[in-house]
Amino acid sequence: PLGRVGETREIGLLVVYLASDASNWVTGQTFYIDGGQLSRGNGF
Repeated sequence: PLGRVGETREIGLLVVYLASDASNWVTGQTFYIDGGQLSRGNGF
């Protein structure tokens, strides 16, 4: 985990990517923007 709270800009970067042509081949995915918390097994 990154040990800090995420910033609005970091969420926005994923939104911009998904709205762009660069994400044409991305389908059926779930993106977790949690700073690595899920990888530690910590639930929300």
